[in-house]
Amino acid sequence: MAVQRAASPRRPPAPLWPRLLLPLLLLLLPAPSEGLGHSAELAFAVEPSDDVAVPGQPIVLDCRVEGTPPVRITWRKNGVELPESTHSTLLANGSLMIRHFRLEPGGSPSDEGDYECVAQNRFGLVVSRKARIQAATMSDFHVHPQATVGEEGGVARFQCQIHGLPKPLITWEKNRVPIDTDNERYTLLPKGVLQITGLRAEDSGIFHCVASNIASIRISHGARLTVSGSGSGAYKEPAILVGPENLTLTVHQTAVLECVATGNPRPIVSWSRLDGRPIGVEGIQVLGTGNLIISDVTVQHSGVYVCAANRPGTRVRRTAQGRLVVQAPAEFVQHPQSISRPAGTTAMFTCQAQGEPPPHVTWLKNGQVLGPGGHVRLKNNNSTLTISGIGPEDEAIYQCVAENSAGSSQASARLTVLWAEGLPGPPRNVRAVSVSSTEVRVSWSEPLANTKEIIGYVLHIRKAADPPELEYQEAVSKSTFQHLVSDLEPSTAYSFYIKAYTPRGASSASVPTLASTLGEAPAPPPLSVRVLGSSSLQLLWEPWPRLAQHEGGFKLFYRPASKTSFTGPILLPGTVSSYNLSQLDPTAVYEVKLLAYNQHGDGNATVRFVSLRGASERTALSPPCDCRKEEAANQTSTTGIVIGIHIGVTCIIFCVLFLLFGQRGRVLLCKDVENQLSPPQGPRSQRDPGILALNGARRGQRGQLGRDEKRVDMKELEQLFPLAGAAGQPDPRPTQDPAAPAPCEETQLSVLPLQGCGLMEGKTTEAKTMEATAPCAGLAAAPPPPDGGPGLLSEGQASRPAAARVTQPAHSEQ
Repeated sequence: MAVQRAASPRRPPAPLWPRLLLPLLLLLLPAPSEGLGHSAELAFAVEPSDDVAVPGQPIVLDCRVEGTPPVRITWRKNGVELPESTHSTLLANGSLMIRHFRLEPGGSPSDEGDYECVAQNRFGLVVSRKARIQAATMSDFHVHPQATVGEEGGVARFQCQIHGLPKPLITWEKNRVPIDTDNERYTLLPKGVLQITGLRAEDSGIFHCVASNIASIRISHGARLTVSGSGSGAYKEPAILVGPENLTLTVHQTAVLECVATGNPRPIVSWSRLDGRPIGVEGIQVLGTGNLIISDVTVQHSGVYVCAANRPGTRVRRTAQGRLVVQAPAEFVQHPQSISRPAGTTAMFTCQAQGEPPPHVTWLKNGQVLGPGGHVRLKNNNSTLTISGIGPEDEAIYQCVAENSAGSSQASARLTVLWAEGLPGPPRNVRAVSVSSTEVRVSWSEPLANTKEIIGYVLHIRKAADPPELEYQEAVSKSTFQHLVSDLEPSTAYSFYIKAYTPRGASSASVPTLASTLGEAPAPPPLSVRVLGSSSLQLLWEPWPRLAQHEGGFKLFYRPASKTSFTGPILLPGTVSSYNLSQLDPTAVYEVKLLAYNQHGDGNATVRFVSLRGASERTALSPPCDCRKEEAANQTSTTGIVIGIHIGVTCIIFCVLFLLFGQRGRVLLCKDVENQLSPPQGPRSQRDPGILALNGARRGQRGQLGRDEKRVDMKELEQLFPLAGAAGQPDPRPTQDPAAPAPCEETQLSVLPLQGCGLMEGKTTEAKTMEATAPCAGLAAAPPPPDGGPGLLSEGQASRPAAARVTQPAHSEQ
């Protein structure tokens, strides 16, 4: 951020002679020529602006109008037309001069207020923006500077506050002499603050605050500054003596955000925005040691500003923050445009304004406030004005006025209603008569003049309570002077008017007429019956609140089917939706009848038959039915079934994938074990018979062994290959008799070492048993070697104690 130093030189009060000379010059200005502004029917070239007047002095409010002559100009004060008098004069160019501005709270009226310039010609009337005129004032100081004591090299600060219109100019004096603004150690802020940095002994003295504007000059009390000896030079934490204040300004003003920090060493002052956006460079200045000045502020400058005082070379810092709010007066993004429309059609004006805060939009018709109603509609926060069915009375100048707390603005447009020559007049004698609850017959007479070119009529229909935009139309032949409007709602008021159409346009609308459809008895209500017990019923139906609006409700009748007379009627209001019947005969069949009624009579009834026989048994078996709860339960059950199906399908898919990948891994693993653990090659007869038997040798080889050698005693196997982790513990499984023949379909369990097959498999045939155990025969897992190896034993080491289970051979005989 570029840093610039700006000084605030002292300026004398503004002279009064320009204000006195300006009214005389305006008197000499010629009136605008008649040819000026013919392109615009009526518009303002110059509008009055807010101003501050000196009591007893003249003031001129500017106003210049362009339009088709003759143009009449008048003025309003606070909404009331201002009569011309010797006190106020209308100048030739339309401006208003007040010769001696008055500020008299009591007695004669004050000239302060809101002024508007009003211009009128044959096309219409327009009103200027409001100009607020206030009297110049100067109050007494409500904050005087205070005496201050500071150390050499430190910081001193004086402040004064005073109110005035216009805003007073603040300067400072030291010992009755204006201070030297060229001294970089002296910083003057526009809000009435004097900062002195790097204090020296010669800075001691008495300081006064001087405030001046066109109304007066004020001088504050004196405040003494005493500069003591130099400080100790000890370390001091950074501190912010004065931080930024919250400000609310209007665009183009200057924002002064003060920040005074102290500390030893002297802290570094920096500025940032709380939202992280850059502050920018254009129009940004830093006064003194850390005061932020933003010139010509815009709405984009609004935000929270953070002043930080950092100790040099460290992250130690102190912060203070203040909010800046910049308001912008209303200005137009889209102006309304003058339009011409045929009579009977719709005219639309659009006016969009922006500002901060967002402006409020109002519409004027020839200077009078125009609100919604009739054929006038306002939409989109009043930004769109729609006039339907325009006629001669709608031809005028329409103004869009946008206003917020920062100011107001106006724009105007003219509506011209086009009339073709020879158009027929409006249809006459329009009458509407109700025929039924849904039909109305409308009749009329043809216009008085220009009826030869009529090609038809258009009937406009809407409910009387609806806005005009809900209107709809029906076309009628030119030879027909009555029309039956159907599909209407019972007991409802409708509005009707009619227009005659020719090839050149439509006539003006006829006088509207109202008619209400006939009422009718209500339709049969839907009825459901629920058995609550052996002697009680619950009747359910939909409530009809509209029945209460037409003096109606429900009538309920019931009787046993064997009887001829009903019990009832039981009268129920239209807002009721259920009724319980109790103390009924458990053995009877009941007939229930429900009907709705209104002022037009009773409607048709809904009849239900229900039997209570056996209800006591059903009630004993199950609680009474609650349709709503059952419906919720069914929905919950259905949801659970769907979720269960999804979970089941997911489990099946995972199982199939697990089996496929497991089978593939098992084949690869066993092939690897077979390659690593195959027995040494050599004559089979030289191998250990016990190992051959353990490995499940082929039947021919087993036949060469003795009967006693074919079977391996289980105890011997356990001695050769103790079970892993079970040393010294008996095997809880029953031992098979060696002499007993093994079944042919015995299941074979084989457990291989971790680096062997490593799987437990089930085999159902002898051939599968032999194939599965042959690659791993005679192997056991030895204790881990000292070097952390796999601990596998070769065939010659099989007699050592094993740490894992070994293969149990199958016993079979041929």
